[in-house]
Amino acid sequence: MTEIAIRPLDPVADIDWCFELNETCVPEVNSLPKDELARLIGDAAHARAAWLGDRPAGVMIAFGPGVDYGSLNYAWFGARHEDFVYMDRIMVHERARRLGVGRLLYHDLFEAAAGRFPFVACEVNSRPPNPGSMRFHEQLGFRPVGEQETEGGAKAVVLLRRDL
Repeated sequence: MTEIAIRPLDPVADIDWCFELNETCVPEVNSLPKDELARLIGDAAHARAAWLGDRPAGVMIAFGPGVDYGSLNYAWFGARHEDFVYMDRIMVHERARRLGVGRLLYHDLFEAAAGRFPFVACEVNSRPPNPGSMRFHEQLGFRPVGEQETEGGAKAVVLLRRDL
């Protein structure tokens, strides 16, 4: 089996394939214009790509506090905490699923954030429910710290935290 390598995500050199991956992962992540995705990568406290051989396999983008970003879930943590890292999006290419890419990306974030931030924050959909993602996050040590409705009540999320 080919080794999975994690490296920094470049908002210029990687934007084309990253944008394509983002769009194939909708609705698990929201659709973004390419220039907005590039801006978010540039603003990220942690932006990494997983590579399987010479092909991109996944992406993780996480933000520290104070970023100009319209996410209600990011804002929820920002209203309650001065210091955290918020894992905004993780995307794994279909051909790389079930190979441990997501787990490696999370462990890379935990290692990079330790000593810089007190905890990692994220959310999992509860409406519509995503029990697989909830189990995955619980196995990584995340615990629920809140809930909120989004999209005018069409969706709901469980807000999660993993102390570092």
